[in-house]
This record gives sequence, C-alpha cells and structure tokens, in this order.
Amino acid sequence: MVTLREIRAAGERIRTHVHRTPLIYSSSFSSMTGAEVFLKVENLQKTGSFKVRGAFNKVSRVSGTRVSAASMGNHAQGVAFAAARCGKHATIVMPVTAPIVKQEATRGYGADVVLRGESFADALEYALSLRDHAFIHAFDDEEIIAGQGTVGVEILDELPDADCVFVPVGGGGLIAGVAAAAKELSPKARVIGVQTRSAAAGYWSFRDKKLTEIAPEATIADGIAVGRMGDRPFEAVQRYVDDMVVVDEESIAMSILLFLERKKLVVEGAGAVPLAALLSDRERYRGSRVVLVVSGGNIDFTLIDRIIHKGLVTSGRVGVFEVVVDDAPGRLHALTGVIASRKGNIVNVVHDRLGSDLPVVKTRVIFTVEIRGKGHLDEIISGLAAAGFEAKGR
Repeated sequence: MVTLREIRAAGERIRTHVHRTPLIYSSSFSSMTGAEVFLKVENLQKTGSFKVRGAFNKVSRVSGTRVSAASMGNHAQGVAFAAARCGKHATIVMPVTAPIVKQEATRGYGADVVLRGESFADALEYALSLRDHAFIHAFDDEEIIAGQGTVGVEILDELPDADCVFVPVGGGGLIAGVAAAAKELSPKARVIGVQTRSAAAGYWSFRDKKLTEIAPEATIADGIAVGRMGDRPFEAVQRYVDDMVVVDEESIAMSILLFLERKKLVVEGAGAVPLAALLSDRERYRGSRVVLVVSGGNIDFTLIDRIIHKGLVTSGRVGVFEVVVDDAPGRLHALTGVIASRKGNIVNVVHDRLGSDLPVVKTRVIFTVEIRGKGHLDEIISGLAAAGFEAKGR
C-alpha cells in the first residue's frame, strides 16, 4: 500500500513538470451550503487534469522507449505529455465513445491514438496486448497512486484543519492516493468518494466491502465511467476512506453550470461530482471546512452548450413553451405582443407546420423566452390564456 513517504518522493520527482494548483476559497459555494468551501482546481493542471501527476511519476521510471495506456481521455493526455517529456513514444487506446476533444488533445501531445471497443474494458484489453510497450495503467498501480496522492499532500499542507475532502472516484487511483496522504497528515479529516449513479461500481464495492463490477451507463461524467475499481485502490479505499456517495446526472449538469457561472471555471463532469455531492447533502456539512477536488476540465464544448441551456431551463431562467395558432398573418405578432407586455425576452422562435397532429391551417409556434423564474413564466402563460391562446410547457 502506498505510503506518505512514497507520495512525497513522487512529489519531488514530478515537481518541475506539473503545476502546484491553487486551493481556492469559494465565497459563492460557501454561502450556498453553509460550509467553508475550498476548491483544489486540478482543471487548471497541465493537460487539464490531475492524471498527469501519476502518469509522469510512472512514465519517468519505466525502461524502454515505448509506452501504452488505455483511457477515456484524461489519463491518455497525461501519459502522452509525460512520454513526450521523457523522450518516449506513447500509443494510447481509447474506446470509440471517448470524447473527440480528448482524442484530439491526446494526438496533440504527440501520441498515436487507437480506437477500440465501446468501453474502457475493451480499450484496456487491446492496450494490454501491445507486448512491445511498457503498459501504464490508469489507476491500478502504486506509482500512479503515489503521483495522484500529491494532490492530497498539497491540500493538507495548505489547509491542515480541513474537515472533509470530497474526491471523484472512477478506478480509484485519485482517492487512494489522496486518502493515504490525508490520513497520515490529518487523521481527523474525512475523505468522501463521489461517483455518478450511472457508474457506481466503486460505491457498491465500498458498501459491500468486496470488489464489484458493474457496466457503466451513459454519463456526462465520462472521466469516472469505470466498471470496476482497481485492486490496489480498493485496498486503500477500504482502509482510509470514510464514506462513498453517488449523485445523479441532473445534479452534475447543474454543478458544471454553477462552476461556469459562479467561479468562471470550465469543469468536466467528473470534476463536478464533488460539488454535486455537497449540494445534495448540504445540511450535513454546514459549518464544516470542506475541500472539493475539481479533478479536470476537459469537456466537449458542444456538451457545455447543452448543459447551459438545460441548466437555464431547470433553474427557471429560460422558459420553453408552445402555442398552436391559425397559420394566418398577424397571429405571430399577437403572440409576441402578449409576451412583450409581460416583459418576457424572446430568445428563439420555431415554427412547426408539418406535425402529423396539426390541421393544414394551423401552425405550432415554439418559444424560448428569458424569464425571471417560474412565477414569471406562469404570468406569461396566463397572459396568453387571457388573450385566447393555449400555451403548453415543454
């Protein structure tokens, strides 16, 4: 099992090649939760993720000139970056479902990218077959765990009286390292792992005290979509971790939006799960000094666009509704006049004249309107009803 001494040695080994990322106090998240909230912003790390820490620690110590790895994306970039720095060539195997932005970023660091299978397990099987390469495991390796543990050392060096540290969990390398460091530096600090409900093998392994394999479902937290925790991380989790929780996809999406809006930080789904966990159980941590490990920021910007739109709808700042009206001159003007009179700001208008449920003389008009909250949307819909229009929310 990895020790604090090994983690500190890894820190010295990687010190000149990675960032010591800031630990930022968030007044916004503190006021929202009643806790003192600090963010360990590994989304600002080189390659956009904590993964470069473990990757560099491992790659710098293997012999030979060729390395391989299997990854959904962040470990891929970390290994590619480390290999380039160490004068080695990297072949990275990804499932075809890996985000395009992570595929292209990995190529940008000089690695060959091979796409194999639908899942991480498929990619891992192929990567292990490359016999002329030194394989760099994403999480089930003590040198990888020691490198990731440097995140915990930095947190506790700066905030020795932290009460809780929330850590995203996929294969478990990050939480194994952070927990090992935290429990030696500050035994009273609680270490809490967070998974998405869509990929909860680690959660059930922790609960049942035995390794459990569960195929991940589709999730916006692709960085932690792992079907089985590693053997070495599981051992550390059982010894050091205080609790493991799961969050749903909606809460992750809202947390990504909050990071953008409140902190101006681009955070991927895996990096947002600690905030989602804190927000879902805020009363429990009221008055506590909490650290959220924001593990990465490598997110597809087309996904961000969808998250922003959905988040604005969910939070009551954008309303979407439809009205079926006569397809005749002046009817759209009448509709928009009612919306304007209620101070709704129309963002988008779509006409649907071809719906199978519509008479030829009718059209469905779909409005996206900027609003001040659900009460404001109700006011607009009531105004439309008073003017003889039936509006339906979407």
